[in-house]
Amino acid sequence: MDNKILKTFEAFNQISSELKSIIIGKDEQIDKTLICLLARGHLLLEDMPGVGKTSLASALATTIGGTFSRIQFTSDILPFDIIGTKIYKRQSEVFEFIKGPLFANIILADELNRASPKTQSALLQAMNELAVTYEKQTYNMADPFVVIATQNPSGSSGTFPLPESELDRFMMRISLGYPNAEYEKEILMKYSKGEETKVTKTILGLEQVIEAQNYVANIEVDEKVLDYIVRLSTAVKEHNEVLQAVSPRGLKALLRASQAAAFIKGKDFVTIDLVKSVAPEVLAHRIGLKNPMRMTDRSANHEWVNCEILQKVNV
Repeated sequence: MDNKILKTFEAFNQISSELKSIIIGKDEQIDKTLICLLARGHLLLEDMPGVGKTSLASALATTIGGTFSRIQFTSDILPFDIIGTKIYKRQSEVFEFIKGPLFANIILADELNRASPKTQSALLQAMNELAVTYEKQTYNMADPFVVIATQNPSGSSGTFPLPESELDRFMMRISLGYPNAEYEKEILMKYSKGEETKVTKTILGLEQVIEAQNYVANIEVDEKVLDYIVRLSTAVKEHNEVLQAVSPRGLKALLRASQAAAFIKGKDFVTIDLVKSVAPEVLAHRIGLKNPMRMTDRSANHEWVNCEILQKVNV
């Protein structure tokens, strides 16, 4: 790393420390969130209310000096509620496009699976192309642009399952989960003392984030690592429990997440161990299994990838 990138790396370490002081006991999940940011990916959080999802997304936006928008998805929300719409301006006698809450750097799409499939699909173009089209005109999203979507566990009342095409747009699926007793006590101790529980300072500017993203995209990947990723894909395709294998988009996401993981670890090259460290979160939600329980249960799905793919594919 040159001096400029080294300073950015140190700034990301500081961001990580700030976030870990807010979301206590969830170091691994915070690292995965930063990996998504560095890899220009989107994150799907599957959790019950009250575990810190909004705090995480808001704090991340603050640390990079970005704009933050929280969209509460409900059964009656419509696509134009998030994208925006045109309003007639009497003075100028023209229709002006008023951007919706989707036009921000960090988007918290809260309880995405409570929205109808029509509204869920409104996110697809923005997440994939970093732009939306309204009445034949294209509007670019902010840069950087990261969607952190939350969904209630499958089977919760009033939810619509996310379609495979939308799941494939998320680089990772993780869960914050409930903290253990030790961390619960630490949270309560801070709260009882009235200590600040949110980040209030910018650590890194948006331009530096974009530079880090560009650097990550060019981190060295040895051909042996590429071969390993291909072998993982082949193992998924040939497994007798699999109905739907990993798409090329999923393999690209695995590669880019591995490069971002290398940056987080201070390395300028990707190793197979780094690929393994992100593979369950990148691959599990993209794989369709015959067992419906493993399909819908996040932890069971991740465990299947560990046991049936990662442990059985030779390095």
